[in-house]
Amino acid sequence: MSDLSLRLSQAVSAGSLLASSAKNIEQLLARGSSPTYAQSVEELVTKGAWEELNDRFFKTLAFGTGGLRGRTIGKIVTAAEQGEPQPLGRPQRPCVGTNAMNYYNISRATQGLIAYAKEWFAKNNLPGRPSIVIAHDTRHFSKDFTELTAKVAAENGVDVFIFAGPRSTPQLSFTVRMVKASAGIVITASHNPPHDNGYKVYFSDGAQVVEPHASGIIAKVNAVESDVYQPVAADQQGQITVLGKEADDAYMARLETLVLDRPMVADAARSGLKIVFTSIHGTGGIIIKPMLDRLGFRYLTVAEQEVEDGRFPTVKSPNPENAEALAQATALAEKESADLVIATDPDCDRMGVAARNSSGQMELLTGNQIGSLMAYYRVQKLLANGVITPANASRCVIVKTLVTTDLQKAIAEKHGLRCVETLTGFKYIGEKLGKYEAALPASERVKYRDLSELETRNLRLTHSSYYVCGGEESYGYSAADFVRDKDGNGATVVFAEVAAYAKSRGLTLVDLLDEVYSTYGFYLEKNGSLTFEGADGAAKIQRLVESYAGQPPANADGSAVTGTRNFATETFKDVEGDTIPKEKMLMIDLADGRRVAVRPSGTEPKIKFYMYARRSPAAGQAFTSAELASIKAEVKASLERLWTWVQADVDQRLR
Repeated sequence: MSDLSLRLSQAVSAGSLLASSAKNIEQLLARGSSPTYAQSVEELVTKGAWEELNDRFFKTLAFGTGGLRGRTIGKIVTAAEQGEPQPLGRPQRPCVGTNAMNYYNISRATQGLIAYAKEWFAKNNLPGRPSIVIAHDTRHFSKDFTELTAKVAAENGVDVFIFAGPRSTPQLSFTVRMVKASAGIVITASHNPPHDNGYKVYFSDGAQVVEPHASGIIAKVNAVESDVYQPVAADQQGQITVLGKEADDAYMARLETLVLDRPMVADAARSGLKIVFTSIHGTGGIIIKPMLDRLGFRYLTVAEQEVEDGRFPTVKSPNPENAEALAQATALAEKESADLVIATDPDCDRMGVAARNSSGQMELLTGNQIGSLMAYYRVQKLLANGVITPANASRCVIVKTLVTTDLQKAIAEKHGLRCVETLTGFKYIGEKLGKYEAALPASERVKYRDLSELETRNLRLTHSSYYVCGGEESYGYSAADFVRDKDGNGATVVFAEVAAYAKSRGLTLVDLLDEVYSTYGFYLEKNGSLTFEGADGAAKIQRLVESYAGQPPANADGSAVTGTRNFATETFKDVEGDTIPKEKMLMIDLADGRRVAVRPSGTEPKIKFYMYARRSPAAGQAFTSAELASIKAEVKASLERLWTWVQADVDQRLR
């Protein structure tokens, strides 16, 4: 036994190091190709940094249905990782560990994905060879991971398309469809902290992978034991192509079709509508700024946050759902008397909004409110334009997640549209869009991606289902099927039009939202999450999941529990008759009409709680402004009490 192995064994015996951590360390050192691995482990062992070693090695970073996500910079940075000075103070090398985003796991993931893509390609007798598109955001190591991914893919016999610089997740989805690639990868950790990065996988439809591809890819990745591989013969290797301006132009041309009332939008600048936009150091400005220019919107940007910087130095977290992340943009909006703040996260799949209310103050809107305003406006405008009619309304659909506000369901159902609910994760919305495309006649499916937006809309209205819009409460939205993931670029275009509509009627966006509430009912949601990091945190989250599943509460905040729905063990079907996949999520219904959903996050070390309440006007009636004000205060207080109760309940369950 080597000296290092002996010290690891002794640490396990002393209870300082988990047995799984010791096993994974030994495997990495035996299979990995870089001297950095042994140097970093040796340094951490010598320091007795057992907690750090457990966090890095207690498991192998699982390649899940969405790919990989984890720390790329450790809590402790070793000398070997720090290396030579780098721009923006980044370590030279990523975090060493089986439970980390690094070259070892990137290589393994790419080898497995490519193996699956080649097998699928051959099985379907497709001409030529497989291809993939790779995009990356502005995070630390994103460019490095992209270059490694492209190299591994090409050397294993797959053609590769990469962008000239950072590009958004939705543009990756669009481009996979545009170039008819076999798969796509985006290197991003979305709105996670700066120390994280990730690897998201898309299939040939431009959507995140779902079954059966997900299990097939996971099996291939798990079978790869090393970051070392044997390249195929030189004449069989793939070509790496850098996408140029034409790729951006094609995407923007399609985004322009989201506008439903071009004359009104053209009048927006003349009416005084002013927008502040920030990309929070990410990819959003690459497409959004030229789109706002093209459509004629007046806007300002936060200069400090236009700089692409993986440290995200001007915010605590680059998450546009947080008021703090919008603080600089809001301050600029106050200074310049702007009506609206729009912010996108680093990979521009999420969008947050602050809007001026009738009192002249900037008010942060929730993801549920933003999505509901988009749904309301698009339904009303498509009805007015004669696109949605009584004859075809049943073919029109809003798709939302189960934890997203039921206000969107109320809007859909009032006008005869379907509202389809999916599990959390836009991959399930993407799967629905794939189903609607597959329902078209075979002769039309062959040319579908080459048709104009008007042509595809007419096809869907005639033969399948027309997707009006959809999204999830976590600030993700889309309004067309040419992107199969949430789209911060498209959401910005759509919401800017909603703002133009409100302005054209002399309303603030908050006034418009109250108008929606008065007509369809007041719906309020409160989201809470509790963070538990590292190996110990993962165990606590698992304990809570098992506790809620095995012993759901009998009452909550003084209200009896009238029913529970366990999506991990029970079988449920959506309104289209499709079986909802199993997921760790529990819905708890209360006698007073409130509801709580509990689920562990799939991308962060958190357990999430979603709380809901609503009040509906009498049939055929609308709330008065006084009634609505009273209802708002009452419902908000009830959800605050419920969240206090939930946190106390969590403490009890962890004792």
